[in-house]
Amino acid sequence: MIKPLNATNATPSSSFSTRRRTLVAALASSPVVPALAQFRVEVSGVGLTQLPIALVPFRGQDASPQKISAIVQADLERSGQFRGVDASGQDLDETSRPDLNLWRQRTADSLVVGSVSRLADGRYTVQFRLWDVVKGQDLGGQSYTVPQADLRLASHRIADFVYEKLTGERGIFSTRIVYVTKAGPRYALWVADADGENAQAALNSPEPIISPTWSSSGTQLAYVSFESRKPVVYVHSVSSGQRRLVANFKGNNSAPAWAPDGNTLAVTLSRDGGSQLYTIPAAGGEPRRLTQSASIDTEPSFSADGRTIYFVSDRGGAPQVYKMGSSGGSPQRVTFTGNYNISPAVSPDGRWLAYISRVGGAFKLYVMDLSSGTANAITDTNADENPSFAPNSKLIVYATQLQGREALMTTTLDGKIKARLAGQAGDIREPDWGPFQKQ
Repeated sequence: MIKPLNATNATPSSSFSTRRRTLVAALASSPVVPALAQFRVEVSGVGLTQLPIALVPFRGQDASPQKISAIVQADLERSGQFRGVDASGQDLDETSRPDLNLWRQRTADSLVVGSVSRLADGRYTVQFRLWDVVKGQDLGGQSYTVPQADLRLASHRIADFVYEKLTGERGIFSTRIVYVTKAGPRYALWVADADGENAQAALNSPEPIISPTWSSSGTQLAYVSFESRKPVVYVHSVSSGQRRLVANFKGNNSAPAWAPDGNTLAVTLSRDGGSQLYTIPAAGGEPRRLTQSASIDTEPSFSADGRTIYFVSDRGGAPQVYKMGSSGGSPQRVTFTGNYNISPAVSPDGRWLAYISRVGGAFKLYVMDLSSGTANAITDTNADENPSFAPNSKLIVYATQLQGREALMTTTLDGKIKARLAGQAGDIREPDWGPFQKQ
């Protein structure tokens, strides 16, 4: 219960590489290590304009299994929009009238205070209040009564509230991501909070799982499984775990992408020879061919309005990103810098294209301003893979390697603020960021 407080890809046979396609070979050579569902958040970098915010440790949180204020602070800092201010030595909660002069002296522009208490039935009540220190205004707050398992979700919703109040844009901290791990001979598909914590296994398999992607409702996943010894596409209900086989045609079935209406998937099929793009009903049925080329066309990605499909093709002699109408038509080339550009992802606001470019043997994350065509590398790593935008278009999650280990990262669009979502060991790949959650 929530109430307000009163306020004053490609496939393994394709001729050009994507991370989705090469996952099989890459995982096959990885060491036998445990798949870890918990991640440690490490924020690095300094943005040009970050709002200074103080989060006083919530009263009662020392007796709580989750440190609410620390989770909220990590969320806000990871966004790149905020920097934490020292809040030590203070004992406040949502009922307190803080000395705002003190917080001005500590250079805080805003202040979050709150409390957490355990009820007799085992649930917890979490309450908070947000203050504008500069204007001296109470910006309101909320109260959450949740089971212990939802304390992290309550923390993320607090961060969402603060983010929206102070930036005017919707927060993404209560959204979810999906990713794949390999542990020994086993593969697992995980659904986790946006910070990588609280992961739950949606599927375990002795065969590779690749290309997971969220439906626009956040209730279903599409992915490719090799459990029948060839790539086939499934649609999977996140809540029930039930799934249905959608594409199991002759040859390879790969790279599913949801249309925004949630009723259609774009897929790559080789049923008629080379890899080409098709649409197919998400409930299953006969596919409709979109591209008619002698080249490899793969890795489709819908624009948010559903009118355009971005994809990768080697029709010009090397893999580049193209776009066409969602019902087919004449493709237009989008990427012109570099001779190897793959894994396109379009931001939900339609302004940005993220993709992977091979530069001198290194694979780097690029972000293009679609209005100007200007593209910039935003990472200094060399093995970046599979970018996916947050639903507010402000962050990107991607996979990479740091010190020889697999890691999931988030980054701001300018690359200035990055957060590592990394397990202590394991092969962690294939991230995709889910949509906003219904309140």
